[in-house]
Formats: sequence, C-alpha cells, structure tokens
Amino acid sequence: MLASIDLKLLLALEALLEHRNVTHAARHVGVSQPSMSRALARLRGIFNDDLVVRGSTSLVPTPQAERLAKILPPVLNAIRAMMDRNYAHERWRSKATMVMPDHQALILLPPLLPLLRQHAPNLDIVTDPRLAGALRRLEQGEIHLAVGQIDAAPLGYLRRTLYADRLACLLRHDHPALAQEWTIETFAALRHAAIASDSKDGFGRVHDELVELELLERDPVLVSNILTAAAAIATSDLVLIVPRRVATRIAVLLPLAIVDPPVELTPYEVALIWHERCHRDPEHRWLRNEITAAAAAAELTQVSQSGSAATDASAWEQI
Repeated sequence: MLASIDLKLLLALEALLEHRNVTHAARHVGVSQPSMSRALARLRGIFNDDLVVRGSTSLVPTPQAERLAKILPPVLNAIRAMMDRNYAHERWRSKATMVMPDHQALILLPPLLPLLRQHAPNLDIVTDPRLAGALRRLEQGEIHLAVGQIDAAPLGYLRRTLYADRLACLLRHDHPALAQEWTIETFAALRHAAIASDSKDGFGRVHDELVELELLERDPVLVSNILTAAAAIATSDLVLIVPRRVATRIAVLLPLAIVDPPVELTPYEVALIWHERCHRDPEHRWLRNEITAAAAAAELTQVSQSGSAATDASAWEQI
C-alpha cells in the first residue's frame, strides 16, 4: 500500500483536513479544483473510506480521517525537516567532538565558545588532544573535525587553513641566556622541553626539525601538555619552542620571555580537516565556518597583543 501513495496525495489530504473545502484546499496546495477532486477520489480508494463528506457548512471528516489528522502532521513535518537545508542552528541539540592539541585549544576555544553560546547554545563541544588515528576516526564518524599541522589533505579528506604563525622560544624572564648574545650556539646548549605527541602531525614536528638541523645537544624533556611545560620553564632553565601566538598568550599568564629562534624554522600552519562524508552537511558546514571565524578573531587578538608588547634592542620581549 505504501508504494501506491504519492507524497502529493498526503499534502492534499492535509489541506483537505485543515480547510474542509475542496476549493480552499486546492488553493493552499497550488493546484486546480478538479485536480484536488481527483486527489480526493484517489485517497478514498487508497484508504477505502470517504475521508470527508458534505456537512451543513463544510466538509466533515470521517472517524478514519480524524485518526489520520492526528498522525499526518508529524509525519509530514518530519519529511519537511528532512528536506529543509536551512536548518536552525540555534535549535541544534547535539555534541561535536574535535581533535585539537591543547596548545591550539588555548588559541581557538576562547573566541569560539562565545560564538557557539550565542548562535548554538544547545551544542556541546568536546575537545580531544589525541592525534593518533585522527584520520580513521574522522572517516568512521567518531570525531567530527581535526585541528593541527596537516600539510595536505589525503584522498577523501578536505582541508582549510585557519592561520599561519611563526615559531618562538619561551624562557623564564630572568633566564641567564637572556644576558648573553643570542646565538645558535647559545640556543643549542640549552635544555629543551617538548610536548609529548602521539602523531607525526602533532606538536613534535618542531623538535624533529631541530634534530634534523643538529641543533639539540641533548634529548628534550617530554612534558604532557602546554601549560605544564610553561610552568616547568618558568622555574627552570628549560626553553620551549611554540607558535608565537601561543607564546604570547602564555606569557600573559606567567613571567616568561619570548625570544625569536636564532635560526629560521619552517612556518607553523594550523589547518582544519574533515572527511568528505560530512562536507555537504549543513550543521557541519556551519560549525566549520564558526571555527574559521574564531581563528580570525584569535588573529586580531594576537595583532593587538603583539602591538602592545615592549621590544628592546636585545631582540627579546617580555610580556
């Protein structure tokens, strides 16, 4: 029986039950009166019921039609919602999981969360710092988005650059090295801290490059996350290499100095990546745009903070 029903017939039935008049129902649906009459005749055959009969002032529904009047609106509304591409994100009740190293969360979440609170208050954001297996997890739908250093999107994935940054060194504000000439030799002699990473796409690439350039005399001290590393270097002679905007934000919180590396390192580019299975999804597309807007806001904040930082002739700055 289901295969014999045209969706247009259900729309006609909805209009007939609402208006109780063939002419008004036809006008509501946008068809001629004869077409509506033919639709009613087909509906009567399908349901083996008169559905509506003449009353003193209008058509009167049969008991079967009254039962259909309770069932039909939620069914048609569900179909309308299924076909509606202009979803209302303020009514989005869901959870989005993003793989994001903690140092990137430090930059993106402060501008992103107010945007989401304003535009999608019922959306819960979960960040996951584990980069291992991120591509597989995107494909399987275990996570929705990944943020990190992703040079190129593999086949089946898409990538959007959020922002580019240069690398900087963080040291405690009274570090002995700041009183010396800042040379490659001084830099190489320091003990470095590094964020332990479970992926080649993660934070460890910075230190991989230092090893390739033979700039590390000793293996770095591995620390679990960026804030732990920052607290460690604030009370030791360790040095930590981070993206400059991360360094700027951390140096506001702790008595740390920001120094440019004495050697040119590969620019640091942060990208957003997702699987093509979600590419055309309106909710996913909206969230990607919000993250892009948050990255732009973070960049404006970085420019403002950098402009207010004091710089002296020794080429290091204390925030």
